[in-house]
Amino acid sequence: MIRKARLRDVKDIHRLVSHFAKTGQVIPRPLGELYEAVREFFVYEVPEKDLIAGACALHISWEDLGEIRSLVVSEEFQGTGIGAELVKACLSEARDLGLSRVFVLTVAPDFFEKLGFKLIEKSELPHKVWADCIRCPKFPECDEVAMVKDLETGD
Repeated sequence: MIRKARLRDVKDIHRLVSHFAKTGQVIPRPLGELYEAVREFFVYEVPEKDLIAGACALHISWEDLGEIRSLVVSEEFQGTGIGAELVKACLSEARDLGLSRVFVLTVAPDFFEKLGFKLIEKSELPHKVWADCIRCPKFPECDEVAMVKDLETGD
């Protein structure tokens, strides 16, 4: 079940993000930062296992621009559609908030393309979005691509 994250979920989110940060799939996030950003996150909970199997955040970058970040799904649940559902929950919230565009920096462009995101040049994004990059272990040799989804037209 997908729901908004709660404070009790933060350590599980941190565990997932830390695991996938080691593989270079997401940027590492300190535990304190995740507590501060808990309202940005959706989680996929498996109640019968008392388990958080996935998480994804919608970060507001500007008055009309949001970012999908920290999309993580436990290996045992990958390929089941959980990642797509988490992204869709973030996109729904983005629409509810009145955002017109959402972007992602990703090493998995095929996944996001299936969800309607289109490749763009990183230089098309405002400089403000690069604040997290300085902490990334890949900086300045980034292998991520930028993608955007226009929410007003669905493009």
